[in-house]
Amino acid sequence: MPSTTSPDLRGAGLQRSLVALIQVLGLAVWFSATAIAPTLRREWGLGDTSVVWLTGAVQVGFVVGALTSSVLNLPDRMPPQRLVALCALGAAASTALLAVAADRLGAALPLRFLTGVFLAGIYPVGMKLMASWSLPVDRGRAFGVLIGALTLGSALPHLISAAGPLPWRAVMLTASALTLVAGVVAWTVLRPGPLLAPGQRPRARHALAGLREPAPRLANLGYFGHMWELYALWTWLPAFLVRQPAWELSGAGVSAVTFGTVGAAGLVGSLLGGWAADRYGRSRAAVAAMATSAACCLLAPLLWSAGPVLLVVFLLVWGASVIADSGVFSTALSETADQRYVGTALSVQTAVGFTLSVVTIQLLPLLADEIGWRWAFWLLAPGPALGALAMLRLGRITAPRPS
Repeated sequence: MPSTTSPDLRGAGLQRSLVALIQVLGLAVWFSATAIAPTLRREWGLGDTSVVWLTGAVQVGFVVGALTSSVLNLPDRMPPQRLVALCALGAAASTALLAVAADRLGAALPLRFLTGVFLAGIYPVGMKLMASWSLPVDRGRAFGVLIGALTLGSALPHLISAAGPLPWRAVMLTASALTLVAGVVAWTVLRPGPLLAPGQRPRARHALAGLREPAPRLANLGYFGHMWELYALWTWLPAFLVRQPAWELSGAGVSAVTFGTVGAAGLVGSLLGGWAADRYGRSRAAVAAMATSAACCLLAPLLWSAGPVLLVVFLLVWGASVIADSGVFSTALSETADQRYVGTALSVQTAVGFTLSVVTIQLLPLLADEIGWRWAFWLLAPGPALGALAMLRLGRITAPRPS
């Protein structure tokens, strides 16, 4: 007779696949404006400072949306699959409205901010749904699939742009349609699993708890280093490609290489990172990935004049390593923080991490104006380097002690 305490995971494979599909389609709007930035630069007469806010506004909106969702306890007050569906529909609508109505930056930025607010109800809640269908022994691989879906979805606008010369409004509407499909799938067929864990309502007095205790503090520092690099690289990789001298790429070529780096290589890196986290431990997997991506930051100037083959290989390694550790940090924090306030700890981690990403997204083009794009990515190297040291220390203090 089977144990009555064993969770019923029938249909888990299908539901995990649906969560991943929804992430791919739902996050297509995240970098939709970044993919069309060169066109908007020409049509709207934008400078680098203006262009950067097409992505920065989404990041700020995501922080606001994540904190608002946590404070209102939305994932626990309504079915999480319904929250994902409604947020996907909201993100699709705000992106479509930008495509059909915006004709200047002032009209676009509030809609990009609103898109970020809605995206905070797709990705974080998707993590909760994925965990609800995954036993702890397999959770690293399950989260690797989820992070891979995030990278693929974030890179989809570049794939759309690479398909041929399309009007920027068509690119935005295509991304919006994909996110609309995600909302429909979430509403009609997605459901939470038997391992669904209720979150904790954030409490202000516990907001800094993750910085006081050694293990949660180190998990947070690792994540902050990761976020210092990740979104700045994703945002400004096209600028690096356009300006490097050894390979003259068309607009479609830049989009294709960007999709290969962020989407294809990112998917492979996420899957490998999830597997390594389960096989070798959270800290070891994170340290290996962050050490590799830090080395890529430092090596970027040397590859500036490399031929196409070497440059593409280098970018594929970088694209895989920069995201391979992404699922480790929330898992590590949830395993080391006060279990009564894991929701608060994760909310603070996400908010600080995405705020840091806004900083580096802004700083990178300013530094490039001073020293050139060849050397600009050195700005990102301290993030993964320091993050690797933090995760190395975390592995030492959480390792089982011999009896």
